[in-house]
Amino acid sequence: MASTTPSSGPSYTTVAVATTTLIATGCIAYALYFDHRRRTDATFRRSLKKEHQKIHRTLEEEAKASQSAQKEKIKRVVEEANDEGFPKDPEETEGYFMQEVARGEGMCTDGSDPVDAALCFYRALKVYPQPRELISIYDKTVPKPILDILAEMIAVDPEINVSGSSSDAGHPTVE
Repeated sequence: MASTTPSSGPSYTTVAVATTTLIATGCIAYALYFDHRRRTDATFRRSLKKEHQKIHRTLEEEAKASQSAQKEKIKRVVEEANDEGFPKDPEETEGYFMQEVARGEGMCTDGSDPVDAALCFYRALKVYPQPRELISIYDKTVPKPILDILAEMIAVDPEINVSGSSSDAGHPTVE
């Protein structure tokens, strides 16, 4: 004889399905209510628009603040680098150049601060005898964001001559 015991209530899966259905129905109802209100209530639309504009303005202000902070940091690190000085001896200069380029390339690949990476390339540029030539090499090898920061560093430093003409261009040669 098989004994049948009455079940002690709904199963776990039935409760889970019912709860999930109830939550989904509530979410859909709220979405429909929100959409209806957005379409029909002018004051609600205006408040949404004002909120959106406020968020947009906040994001713009944060971007400007971040950009100005980066420019200040660029000015500060260029001044610090110039205050530290650069080697004058040709052998030291060559070693310093190679060291700074290697550090800059390493920082580009490991995701370090882009200003620090650009500073390494800037230091190498300061000791290189032909800066225009080095900049054309940087254009091909250095990532664009770091190259943009390097361009700002060059603009801050009046000592770097990267103009289009060399020192003897424009002067006729006497034979």
